[in-house]
Amino acid sequence: MISLKIVTPGGRYLEKKVKSIHLTSVEGEMTVLVNHMPIFASILPCELVLVDESDTRLKYALSGGFFHLEKNEAMLLTDAIEGKGDIDIERAKRAYRRARDRIDKKDSATNMKRANLALVRAMNRIHVHDD
Repeated sequence: MISLKIVTPGGRYLEKKVKSIHLTSVEGEMTVLVNHMPIFASILPCELVLVDESDTRLKYALSGGFFHLEKNEAMLLTDAIEGKGDIDIERAKRAYRRARDRIDKKDSATNMKRANLALVRAMNRIHVHDD
């Protein structure tokens, strides 16, 4: 088993033993299994899927962050994470519309990188909720 700790700026979000961790790094999607080689990766906004001891798939919307694994001990540092059941779908849809409107406006005052990131995060939350 992999001992996983997920930490946010608010403190420890989750501490759990898991069989696998599926997420998306800047290098692409990856699934980490028991006895995986050591890894340190920058994580993109993505769906985080954990398989626990009873083979239950747990899904989360992850805003990005950093992931470290060594000797079956993993740490995920993230700004924000929401479990599938914790996502406020109406709030996520409003965030999507706001980001889409900012991008479509093409105003020179709009920070396009920030607007695109907000759009990706909102789409991720909607996807995890609806999956």
